[in-house]
Amino acid sequence: MSKTVLIVDDEEDALAIATLGLQMKTDWVLLQAGSGQQALDVSAEKVPDLILLDMMMPDMDGKATLAALKANPKTQSIAVILMTAKQEPLTQTGVDPEQVVTVFTKPFRPLSLADEIRTVLGW
Repeated sequence: MSKTVLIVDDEEDALAIATLGLQMKTDWVLLQAGSGQQALDVSAEKVPDLILLDMMMPDMDGKATLAALKANPKTQSIAVILMTAKQEPLTQTGVDPEQVVTVFTKPFRPLSLADEIRTVLGW
């Protein structure tokens, strides 16, 4: 059965690169959201297996989006991988490490992204 992945990033180029990298290496259903609020709407409707969530976004950042996802019974069990350009320990972000699978540092290698996801999630 194919997996569904929601990619959340306010930068169109980052969305396009991640989507293209995953399209080339998987048969997963790929969804996109350009903001935290859009991510909440899409994830509540589609309930993906994984959310790749950018940390730095205007209005609702990754931390606030993650908190809202985990507060909603419909979306709280979705696996979340944070994506960030800042190289800081997760403990310094104020994010509960129990709420995320791991953190990927941007820029990432688009053609390695699928393998990295498979590795951390055991897919």
